[in-house]
Amino acid sequence: MWSLATLVGLLTPPFSFTVPREPPCVRPRLIMSVPTRLIDTHLHLIYRERLTYAWLGSEPMLSAHDWTYERYAAEAHPLGVTDCLHMEVDVAEDDIDRETEFIRGLAGNPARNIRAAIVNARPENADFAAQVDRARADSFIRGFRRILHVMPDDLSRAPTFRENVKRLANTGLTFDICVRADQLGIAAELVDACPGVAFVLDHCGGGSASRPDLFAAWKMALFEFARRPGVVAKISGVIGTVGEGWTLDDLRPVVETTIEAFGWDRVVWGSDWPWSAQRASLRDWIETTHRLVEGASEIEREKLFHRNATRIYGIG
Repeated sequence: MWSLATLVGLLTPPFSFTVPREPPCVRPRLIMSVPTRLIDTHLHLIYRERLTYAWLGSEPMLSAHDWTYERYAAEAHPLGVTDCLHMEVDVAEDDIDRETEFIRGLAGNPARNIRAAIVNARPENADFAAQVDRARADSFIRGFRRILHVMPDDLSRAPTFRENVKRLANTGLTFDICVRADQLGIAAELVDACPGVAFVLDHCGGGSASRPDLFAAWKMALFEFARRPGVVAKISGVIGTVGEGWTLDDLRPVVETTIEAFGWDRVVWGSDWPWSAQRASLRDWIETTHRLVEGASEIEREKLFHRNATRIYGIG
């Protein structure tokens, strides 16, 4: 049971960085020094002729053409992205290993800054144990993800699922949690059932400031979830929660609340490209992120943009 004092503390506006209150965020002007290294922990690549994406037909913009590393790099490299981790793109189950090998092949070109991969997983299957064993011997794989926000709530509650995720404890391999805001309680159950596993919460836990009532519930659930010290939050995906004509102030409550809940030592940055490209260019998201944290110290910004990622994923 939450006390009145606790509720008041959780529902008060998040801490404030000294950010100018500007209207629409279209390529905002950078006015402060920025870190010299930016690690993108959440890059998706889509090659329609090489892999099968069952969901792609319902996304007209994303299905219009391939989203290749070269297309990404044309924007990312000039904006200071020095390293990236490929995040699995929910390919057909038969293509899971094929996706990993394809991305490994792309990463073999030194002109591409792909340092590692977070690969697709099915912890509900008995053969996940063998997948973990292979990953532990493969330095290119740094973790797993099983998308949960479109799956039944009971999936992550199943004994086989939890026993398999527990296999990641103390291995150095992470497990990304991708859930809706209303599923944060279920995500907390998974974390509690798997001590020693390094979890990463994608996309600020599905937070959105578009509706005050839902924002308040998300904030309370996020702070409760963040009490678990083994979880890191990813500042990503928030562009997808806003409509056209969004501004800095549309994103600020979610980003600031997430950093407040987890602290600067437990946050990393991700582009969520090309999903984010449906609402904004990569330049817009990178420059917006810089603006949202420009009131933080240089060391705090460095933690978000690269220091934490190098520690969590072992990127040199």
